[in-house]
Amino acid sequence: MRCWKRHHRSVNPKNSSPFSTRRQFLARSSGAIAASTAAGAVLAPGRAHAAAPVATIHETKIISWQPEYYHGWSTVCRRKNGELILTWSGRREAHVCPFGTVEMMRSRDGGKSWTFPRTLLDSAIDDRDSGCLETAKGSLIVTTFSSLAYDDYYLKKGTHADDPRWMAAHQRLPSDEARKAELGEWALRSTDGGVSWSERIHTIANSPHGPIQLSDGRLLYPGKELWTEGKRIGVAVSENDGQSWSWLADIPTREGDNAETGYHELHGVECASGKLLVQIRNHNAANKGETLQTESTDGGKTWSVPHPIGVWGLPSHLLKLSDGRLLMSYGHRRKPFGNQARISEDEGATWSEPMTISGDGVSGDLGYPSTVQLDDGSLVTVWYENLADSPRAQLRQARWTLEG
Repeated sequence: MRCWKRHHRSVNPKNSSPFSTRRQFLARSSGAIAASTAAGAVLAPGRAHAAAPVATIHETKIISWQPEYYHGWSTVCRRKNGELILTWSGRREAHVCPFGTVEMMRSRDGGKSWTFPRTLLDSAIDDRDSGCLETAKGSLIVTTFSSLAYDDYYLKKGTHADDPRWMAAHQRLPSDEARKAELGEWALRSTDGGVSWSERIHTIANSPHGPIQLSDGRLLYPGKELWTEGKRIGVAVSENDGQSWSWLADIPTREGDNAETGYHELHGVECASGKLLVQIRNHNAANKGETLQTESTDGGKTWSVPHPIGVWGLPSHLLKLSDGRLLMSYGHRRKPFGNQARISEDEGATWSEPMTISGDGVSGDLGYPSTVQLDDGSLVTVWYENLADSPRAQLRQARWTLEG
C-alpha cells in the first residue's frame, strides 16, 4: 500500500547522493559525457552583482513524502484561476531506474495543501523530468522525456541484473529495438483543466521545466534533442497551442565548447520588452558548473552566443515577476547545499547577489527548483531533495517574499 505523509516543518536531509551528476548517467545512453556538478567554478573576471533584495522565508515544508518512492525534477506552474499544478517524475526507486512515471498534484490554496498524486504517464521505460505550463488559451501542457539510462548503467554492467522487479520492468518490451523505439521528448495536453489528457505529442526538444508562453501566442520550447543524431541545442515552437511542434532555431556554440556534451537543461523567459532570454546548464571546461545565458531580439529566430553571468548553480528556472523584474531560481549543489535565487532589474543584463531559499542540505541530490508568484506577491518555490527522514528523495516547498 502506498504510504502518504505530509510534514509541515523543515527537516535535515541526509547525505545519500548516489552519484556525482545525473547527466553522466543520462548522457551514457545518448553517447555524451557530462562533468560532475561538484566541481568548482571561477566567476567571470570583474563581474559584479548588485545587492539582492531581502528574501524572507515564511515556511518550508515537505509536500510529498512517499518513503517507498523517489521523487525527482518537478515543475510548478500557476493557472489563471490561481490553481497551482505540480508535476514530477515519481514512483521511482532511485535517481536512475526503470520505474519513473509522470505524476501531478494540484493546490487550490496557494500551496497550503495539495491533492493526492495522480499518474499522468507510465510508459514501458523510464519517464523522467516533468515540466508544466498553462497556455494563454487555457490548455495545460505537461512535458517529459523517456530514457534507457538504467539499461546501460545498471543492467548491462550486472548491477540489479538479479533483481526480479528491475528485470520484470526491463522486459515489459520484448527487445532492445522495441525499447529504443520508446525514446523521445514528449508532451501531454489537456483542454479541460487536467481532467483528461492527450496521447503523447513529440516536442523535438526537451528541458526539465518545459516550454514558455509568448505574448504573440506561440509556445517556445528552449531545449535539446536527446535521441537524434544531431542532438541540436536551440528552440522548438508551437503555433497551435501545443498540438504540434517544429524546430525554430539553433543556439550557437561558444568557441571552445562542445554543445552536445556540455550544454543541458535550458529554460527561457520573455522580458517586458519582448526580448527572449534562455539560460543553459553548462558542463564545458570554461565556466564549468555555471549557468550560461543567450538572448534573442527577433522572436527566437536568432540567438546570441552563450555567455557566463557569474552564477554557479544549475539548472535554472526563469520567471517574470508582476513588476517586470526577472527571477532565476536554481540548485546549489555544493556547500551550502540547497537552492538559491537572484533578481535582474535590467532584463538579464546583470543579476543580483544570491538569495538563499534553502541551505540545509548535505548532498547534491537536490534542486531543480521552480517558482510561481501568487496574487499577493508572495512566491512559492518547489524542488526535490534527498532528506534524512527517508531513504528516497521527496518534494519540498518554500513560501517566501521579497523586500526591495
